[in-house]
Amino acid sequence: MTFEERKQFVEGEYEKLITRKNIRIEGNGIFCRYKYPVVTAEMAPPFWRYDYDKATNPYFMERIGVNATLNSGAIKWNGKYVLVVRVEGADRKSFFALAESPNGIDNFRFIDHPIVMSKSGNPATNIYDMRLTAHEDGYVYGLFCVERHDPAHPEDLSAATATCGIARTKDLIYWDRLPDLKSKSQQRNVVLHPEFVDGKYALYTRPQDGFIDAGSGGGIGWALIDDITHAEVKDEKIIDCRHYHTIKEVKNGEGPHPIKTSKGWLHLAHGVRGCASGLRYVLYMYMTALDEPWRTIATPGGYLMAPKGEEYIGDVMNVLFTNGWICDPDGKVFIYYASSDTRMHVATSTVDRLVDYCMNTPVDKLSTGESVNTLNQLIDKNLEIINRK
Repeated sequence: MTFEERKQFVEGEYEKLITRKNIRIEGNGIFCRYKYPVVTAEMAPPFWRYDYDKATNPYFMERIGVNATLNSGAIKWNGKYVLVVRVEGADRKSFFALAESPNGIDNFRFIDHPIVMSKSGNPATNIYDMRLTAHEDGYVYGLFCVERHDPAHPEDLSAATATCGIARTKDLIYWDRLPDLKSKSQQRNVVLHPEFVDGKYALYTRPQDGFIDAGSGGGIGWALIDDITHAEVKDEKIIDCRHYHTIKEVKNGEGPHPIKTSKGWLHLAHGVRGCASGLRYVLYMYMTALDEPWRTIATPGGYLMAPKGEEYIGDVMNVLFTNGWICDPDGKVFIYYASSDTRMHVATSTVDRLVDYCMNTPVDKLSTGESVNTLNQLIDKNLEIINRK
């Protein structure tokens, strides 16, 4: 192919992919998946990846590769469904970029430029996994993981530290970087509650001893901070604990900020357990009280979503992860999740369905005997109904 033929081919394939209509797949009554991922590496604009100058790129080769699009924050903005996507380049560095859709399930397009924000005093090697919160103070906040080489182990090129970065914006384009969150432990999954609590900013945290391992930490925590521009966790309590032989025995973490409902706050989180193929990440839910967002009122047992089909395959296999969802005024909920650290998907549900799921799904009583008792109770109830007919 000539330069122009290659260019037309690449742009044509990109347009076909971007404009492909997504197909809803009927699910288990709780949520519906969709057939196609909503954002993939191939959906990065060609003018990000190719040099359009024939003099410097006569074969129209890809110059800057995109490896994955994953772990996206989400918000409804000016009538559009907007993802702040973690885009990972072929060089392994991640950056944030906005992708917009008119309907939330397909036709996501990146805006022209990635997000650029002011630098902090201690430059990061990598940043990723932004949680978005439209706070009642009038700003949209992005809380994200900041990764740096661990200065305590300069000889180990895989040793890293995790800190929570904080930025805020009024338009999603220009972001003011605030100082990183101060904490006694490392923090990878920190989420800002959308309302003041006792006049303070409230955080869902995930204290951990190391960059990967929770160690003596772990569990989803709760902390109040006085000043978001100099945020510091001084007191922290765990509100959703890890448990042996469960979906969250290794670690767990808050996903997006919770959704406020008439029955309480809906929470979406990820849980991690070990298995023969490594770590398995699934999504689960819980609810907290309206007047006390730290007090748990419903804990449905098991996972809400686990990898299925092609979701199982990718850079880091057997992983679902979420840090973004959108609730429309009519109660429809768009759950944006990444599979295997590679691509973004959407599932849809409603507030009523998710509340019903949380309030009426049996809890995990933490043993085989109790699980069988719970199952038999449902079987006996259903058989009585069936035999009555």
